[in-house]
Amino acid sequence: MPVPFVYHSRYSQLDLPARHRYPIQKYRMLKQWADQHGAKSSQWFTPSPLNWQQVRSVHAQHYIDELVNNRIEKSRWRRVGFPWSEQLLLRTLTSAAGTCQTAQLALTEGCAIHFSGGYHHAHHDWGSGFCIVNDLALAAQQIVDENGSARVLIFDTDVHQGDGTATLFENQPRVTTCSIHGEKNFPFTKSRSDIDIELAKGTTDEHYLQVVEQTLDSAIKQSQPDLILYDAGVDIYRQDELGHLSISLNGLYKRDHLVLNVARRNNISLAAVIGGGYQRNLERLIRAHAQLLRAAYHIWN
Repeated sequence: MPVPFVYHSRYSQLDLPARHRYPIQKYRMLKQWADQHGAKSSQWFTPSPLNWQQVRSVHAQHYIDELVNNRIEKSRWRRVGFPWSEQLLLRTLTSAAGTCQTAQLALTEGCAIHFSGGYHHAHHDWGSGFCIVNDLALAAQQIVDENGSARVLIFDTDVHQGDGTATLFENQPRVTTCSIHGEKNFPFTKSRSDIDIELAKGTTDEHYLQVVEQTLDSAIKQSQPDLILYDAGVDIYRQDELGHLSISLNGLYKRDHLVLNVARRNNISLAAVIGGGYQRNLERLIRAHAQLLRAAYHIWN
């Protein structure tokens, strides 16, 4: 069976101010790219939104209440970077459900890809950096709650540290958090993951790929996971406007191929989310995200 793809048209349905930094249309465009390059109708899965009771598995009730009722004080909400709206809440719950569904599909099919996700700056009772609910944490928590001995490795290669994921699982031995990120980049005050690797500005392909391979091998040996939740952020790309690294398009493909291949070689289920990527040139951004789809095709098909 081809690798399952999880997507909802709601991902690109968010009204934002003109020239807003967040490339909201990239989800719709990546879906179009996949269809144009041979994705089959049987590959597509559509999530139904989570409910707020499910979100309580990792987020505080008082935070959820404030969020739902738009009562978060302005100084705290400013960290998020989105205008509050009912549309934002529904989109957030749908995307979080998509990552949970992707994780479940990966356990049965070996690999699955979510055309959203990676909202790793959301903490227990506050949001930040375009993240208000941590989908990676919700998916990992669901897996360990529903599978008595299951272990999850969150392998985060987005250029920004997965600080929210780190704090949410600092006392959860069955979930290992690993973040490979830019040293001098947001968040400027880092949290402590189980494994943190910081990269200097301007890091190029050869060193980067060595770091990814060595870190993934070490993380697998340490955590012995049944599932890898892979954040395949493309803001490491040298064309990215917020990344500050110097990874080529081919380097992106090699990273994704490496991670997926290691998972398959070790018989570990892998659920990937597309993560961050910030370019106003959306066609170039889609080419970056599409490297994950190409790698999955070459390994699994």
